Amino acid sequence: MRSATITRKTAETEISVTVNLDGTGSYDNQTGVGFFDHMLDQLSRHSLIDMTIRAKGDLHIDDHHTVEDTGIALGQALTEALGDKRGIRRYGECHLPMDDAQVRCALDLSGRPYLVWNMAFPSAQIGRFDTELVREFFQAFATHGGITLHIDQLHGLNSHHIAEAAFKAVARALRQAVETDPRKADAIPSTKGAL
Repeated sequence: MRSATITRKTAETEISVTVNLDGTGSYDNQTGVGFFDHMLDQLSRHSLIDMTIRAKGDLHIDDHHTVEDTGIALGQALTEALGDKRGIRRYGECHLPMDDAQVRCALDLSGRPYLVWNMAFPSAQIGRFDTELVREFFQAFATHGGITLHIDQLHGLNSHHIAEAAFKAVARALRQAVETDPRKADAIPSTKGAL
């Protein structure tokens, strides 16, 4: 089983993340930030990566530290669960439509973190959730997961739909990338021999 548990404790947050890359998309995510939990549930369900996340953060200030630090811990858990990345497909992509929104994601589990972000939210908040935190999450996740991550909004009028399409597109691309390649299950997917 390709699984990992990461705990992260700072003066601002206390976070535990458990992932199973060979799961069924079951989830139990509790961060204290309702909309963010909903997005993490989508990430798990559509990637088929089982996730259990517990986060306690300084929500009396705002949601920023909780969201960013969860991205850090989740990226670290992904890295640990992947190990040497032997046998994975490595690349994934998805065009995800959700009503008015369409978001495209392409990613590479390269070990070289980089985020390309072409997203525009028409509102500053979704309920009480700051839309700028969507980027903060993916920046932290890409950096600590060693992911080259491109997320591009093609269409979108509704901020909730845009954000959810982004999480689902990343999930679907991630599902492809972490899957075992049946033609090269014994090899590192790089001519370098390491990722």
